Amino acid sequence: MTYQPVVPFGGNAGWEFLQRTRDRQQAAFESSAVIVRNTDRFRERIGTIGSAEELIQDRALLQVALGAFGLDEDLNNKYLIQKVLESDTTSRDSLTSRFADKRYQAFSEAFGFGSPLGPATANPGFADRIIEAYNTRQFEIAVGNQSTDLRLALGLERELETINSKAGLSDDAAWFSVMANKPLRSVLEKAMGLPVAFGTLDLDRQLSTFRERSEQIFGVSEVSGFADPEVQEELRRLFLVRAQLEEGNTAAGSASIALSLLTQAAQFNR
Repeated sequence: MTYQPVVPFGGNAGWEFLQRTRDRQQAAFESSAVIVRNTDRFRERIGTIGSAEELIQDRALLQVALGAFGLDEDLNNKYLIQKVLESDTTSRDSLTSRFADKRYQAFSEAFGFGSPLGPATANPGFADRIIEAYNTRQFEIAVGNQSTDLRLALGLERELETINSKAGLSDDAAWFSVMANKPLRSVLEKAMGLPVAFGTLDLDRQLSTFRERSEQIFGVSEVSGFADPEVQEELRRLFLVRAQLEEGNTAAGSASIALSLLTQAAQFNR
């Protein structure tokens, strides 16, 4: 049985509770039988895997490998994953370079099956790095089973760091990377109060709007500005506040509808 994280509140109260208890809760989660079985097998066998084909044939190893990059939903897409892993990420014409979702490129780069230098699976520390990423993301998924918003809040720092750590990325390219990153985009859109239909606008219009709102609300106009811990914390706080307000409005709306139906039913039965 897998340990289920305890999240008694939503919004900022839930975030603060999770921050206070995260170390203990994550340790309990990582001690769950399923997690231990998967990570023990990965640590034991990954150093012997020399090709993408070998990796995709071992479901347990593939589960950890994909889970470390948030690609759990691709567990059964073996053909695509093999092609991704065999892609030469140093080439601008490679398969992964054409994906808007850059998780695939990070996944391929980490394992190195398509690299001229050969696979990285036997490198010192490789297994530990992948397992750490897998454990972190699986814990986030478990939290997300109770609160999607808290799951997004947990992954915020990592998603921003992934974009800001890319060398030579222009300001425009950084924003386009944010726009292609569904979790990060969701956080920013909600924190900025952007409507659902915002994503249907022309990309250049979206870009200028993100910049303008970011400057107005957070005092930074570029993605790099969110590397500042205070700015990042304000982004997280505002996202959770707005998310909780939306949840409250939805609940109030549902209660109003229920009350209206009960009133109508009472009148009908008179």
